[in-house]
Amino acid sequence: MTSTLDRPLATSGATVHQLGGRIGARIDGVRLGGDLDHATIAAVRDALLRHKVVFLRGQHHLDEAGHQAFAETFGPLTTAHPTVDTGSGRVFKVTADKGMAANAWHTDVTFVDRVPAISVLRAVHLPPYGGNTVWANTVAAYDALPASLRALVDELWAVHTNSYDYAQRDEESEEPDANYTRADFASQIFETEHPVVRVHPETGERSLVLGHFVKNFTGLNSAESIAVFTLLQNRITRLENTIRWTWQPGDVAVWDNRATQHYAVADFDTEYREMARITVAGDVPVGIDGRPSRVLKGNAEAYSRLDELIS
Repeated sequence: MTSTLDRPLATSGATVHQLGGRIGARIDGVRLGGDLDHATIAAVRDALLRHKVVFLRGQHHLDEAGHQAFAETFGPLTTAHPTVDTGSGRVFKVTADKGMAANAWHTDVTFVDRVPAISVLRAVHLPPYGGNTVWANTVAAYDALPASLRALVDELWAVHTNSYDYAQRDEESEEPDANYTRADFASQIFETEHPVVRVHPETGERSLVLGHFVKNFTGLNSAESIAVFTLLQNRITRLENTIRWTWQPGDVAVWDNRATQHYAVADFDTEYREMARITVAGDVPVGIDGRPSRVLKGNAEAYSRLDELIS
């Protein structure tokens, strides 16, 4: 296999520096915004599809408008979130202090049928220590499964919802702000049945669709679902499938939400951390048998319009 380490991108001033064998690359030589030329946009997208998550440092000039303009180069955007009213139409502010972070593996917004295709995350305010993010390659995880497990997952479907997750603590948080956020997050309930193995619409690769929004597997009871979920999640999050990013001011991360999970590490004590996320609209996942995901509860049309997608 040809290495893409320090590979200049054809017809573009960008250079890709491969960071891991299975996932992750840094792109240098690009000033992000909505005015990128076609060659640079194509080069960034190519690197994203190859490496699943790409990082760009030194984007200190990027404000909310520039962030949105850059994200729009990938396609139509979703609203900020299906249930949380952020006050800004496209930007979802991911804020945390007192250790209240998304300390669980997930793929963004899998509880709706039209799962975002791409997420663009910008560092706004970083804690003095900690606050890294880890990504895992769900394509590599599927590819590494033994034949016996592939035979199982190829036929499996799972129900995803925003009203349940395996990472939820047994005790309710004593922080009132955290409780408000949780209530807001579940103010409208969504449930969607997804194939556990989806076919990537651009690359044709097969990836595992799991994460902490999974409620149960279709046809399995609770105990069986927990056992299978744990088995498969452990496969996804094997260290060789992951890349860990130490944020610096001016950093931007772009990931293929159809081929990854991520985990924000809550190791910054009472310090404040703020990130801004914009998501690019995606299609409805399709399993290897050609069947699309199925809505069980909720209507996500206001969040992401499928008729706006570029075919």
